[in-house]
Amino acid sequence: MTELIIQKQRQILLIFLFIGHTGIHWFKQMFPVILPYIKQDLELSNVEAATIVTANEVASGGLTVPSGIVADKYYKHRAIILGGAVGLCGLAYFFVGFFANYLFVILGFMVLGLASALWHPPAQSSLSTFFPDKRGFALAVHGVGASIGDSIGPLLIGFILVSVGWVYLSTIQFAVAIPLGIIVFIATKNHFNTSMESPTLSSYISGIGSLVKNPYVLTVMFGGSFTGMARLAIFAFLGIYLTEYLGYSSVWYGINWALLYVMGIVSQPIMGYLSDKFSRKTVVLPALLILAICYFLLPLAPNPIILGIIIAIMGMFFYGISNITTAAVLDVASSQLQGTSTSVEGLFRQVFTLPSPIIAGIIIDSFGITYVFYYAAAMVFIGSIFWMFIKIPKS
Repeated sequence: MTELIIQKQRQILLIFLFIGHTGIHWFKQMFPVILPYIKQDLELSNVEAATIVTANEVASGGLTVPSGIVADKYYKHRAIILGGAVGLCGLAYFFVGFFANYLFVILGFMVLGLASALWHPPAQSSLSTFFPDKRGFALAVHGVGASIGDSIGPLLIGFILVSVGWVYLSTIQFAVAIPLGIIVFIATKNHFNTSMESPTLSSYISGIGSLVKNPYVLTVMFGGSFTGMARLAIFAFLGIYLTEYLGYSSVWYGINWALLYVMGIVSQPIMGYLSDKFSRKTVVLPALLILAICYFLLPLAPNPIILGIIIAIMGMFFYGISNITTAAVLDVASSQLQGTSTSVEGLFRQVFTLPSPIIAGIIIDSFGITYVFYYAAAMVFIGSIFWMFIKIPKS
């Protein structure tokens, strides 16, 4: 009976973290969908638009480690952290829409980065703790929630933008985020009542030191960093390429952006299962090579149909790879430092990825937008080289 109760608790936690993650990524995907229209209405340059993306990443990366430490130290309050993260998304868009100027757009998307930083360490580490035998699969299911938000969001937002501007759409997100945050809090608050020994300062230092000295972990993080540089460049400028250079309408743009994520709904559980059964490398290395080829082919697509197919193939791996790399780090992390370990991985990656949108903007201004996709392909290929030389033990 006890085993059945534990199993039910695990399932409930997974379901509501899935729902919350769907919401988080609805809000995250509003960002790139409305960014071209913000750029147009506020008459921003490519570098100024890239600065908004970088500001979002600075906030997310800068608070990743504190968020992980808080998630580990205040284990019983994780439900408040998770629900609050969702609610903050509404505040972020209120700043963007209500004030509608460049400085408040930057501030708003920095708050959105804060919300993301608050969500991911406690959510991912909780799943890692509750599903030690199916870590890759649980994180992949959590990722499917993201893919649903990433897919539905651009489609609906693209249609809404036909009749409602980005200013009004941003302002009303507060009314969606607050109720969803309350639901997540209520649904998860009883899962963290069990006392868990709080790690001491010395155990933090020792655990983090052991983590970053581990050659497996270092190689995974370096590979993930270069892959993240490519992802952020695509995130910042694929939408601008589709709208400004190819002339896509908001609806057609939303459909294509959704393709970048919808395939992950199917691929991520499969990738998670295979990575648990065989190894993380078995899944990640081929995925990276395919992704690099897709990035290279993006500007060479002869028509919208072929371009859509390429984006859909990218979508199979665009987000899912990061879940498997996180699982690879958590495989060797201390059980007391799961949240902090997630944060350390994220911070390490951020050091490399933060300049990427601005680098991409400079590349576009200097050589043209086509070259940003070649840059992304090169970064992913470099990331794959790290995975070629690592031996990740079976989970």
